[in-house]
Amino acid sequence: MNRLPSLAGCLDRNKDARVRIRLAQPADAPGIQAVYAPVVVETAVSFETEPPTVTEMAARVDETLPDHPWLVLEDEGSILGYSYGHGFAARAAYRWSVETSIYVQARARGRGAGQALYTSLLALLRSQGYRQAIGGIALPNPASVALHQSLGFTAVGVYRSIGWKLGAWHDVELWQLTLGTGEGTPDMPIPLDRLAPGTLDAAAALGSARLRL
Repeated sequence: MNRLPSLAGCLDRNKDARVRIRLAQPADAPGIQAVYAPVVVETAVSFETEPPTVTEMAARVDETLPDHPWLVLEDEGSILGYSYGHGFAARAAYRWSVETSIYVQARARGRGAGQALYTSLLALLRSQGYRQAIGGIALPNPASVALHQSLGFTAVGVYRSIGWKLGAWHDVELWQLTLGTGEGTPDMPIPLDRLAPGTLDAAAALGSARLRL
């Protein structure tokens, strides 16, 4: 069930644009799954070993919204990549921290797609009031390391030989970005459907400016 019908078009003000960043919907699950499945099957970038079904992916999108953004990069109806945030950990004190993920089709890599999606995602997370973003990178992955560095993330530690996949042990490096600061009790993060008018469009514009498609 899509709990954010009113936001379906908030990140695509220019509906005639060939390439656009917008908020995902459960109906995007086939395109999202098509991006993600090869990552699961062919690489250790994700530690899943079986690709989720389209139905499972739709449920993931629906469960992520409205507390965290899930964005897609779309080219004339074809999804080139996606990024999203989700809770860093279950304990209540972690609620201002978010883990970020991004996946881009091979044909869109090296053309600003990752920069665009991540820029829009981080802008939304800041607007919602999240304080820390954490990205985990299965090593080696020089492209992802470079992406996180370019956006201001700092490497904060490595889990050694933490995952076994494709016949080898893999380290996972943690990268952290401060989204906001302040002393005292913070306000609770703002749900997406309560953000100020124009916030979603502004985030999309920031990311789209980085595209080279």
